[in-house]
Amino acid sequence: MAVLMFLFGIYFYKSKGKAARFLSGYNMKSEEERKKYDENAMCKAYGKRMMVMSLPFIVGIIIDIQYQGTGCLIAWMIWLIMFISLLIDRHKRER
Repeated sequence: MAVLMFLFGIYFYKSKGKAARFLSGYNMKSEEERKKYDENAMCKAYGKRMMVMSLPFIVGIIIDIQYQGTGCLIAWMIWLIMFISLLIDRHKRER
């Protein structure tokens, strides 16, 4: 799953704005509202975020080979911290 998420991130990053149709909420905006956004920059930002959010799990897989269960636990803790920081950052931007 982590590798799949990483590959989706690469797709978004390299899509040159074409992956914007998969973004929740954005695909429901009217054509006039969509013109206000830089789709290429938005897809690159989301692609980077997806790749970064999948990295703890990829590292966790590698750690789990040697220490079963430990890598998964560490990955979830790091991901949870990243997710909370994402929510805080998003909340600040929406004000």
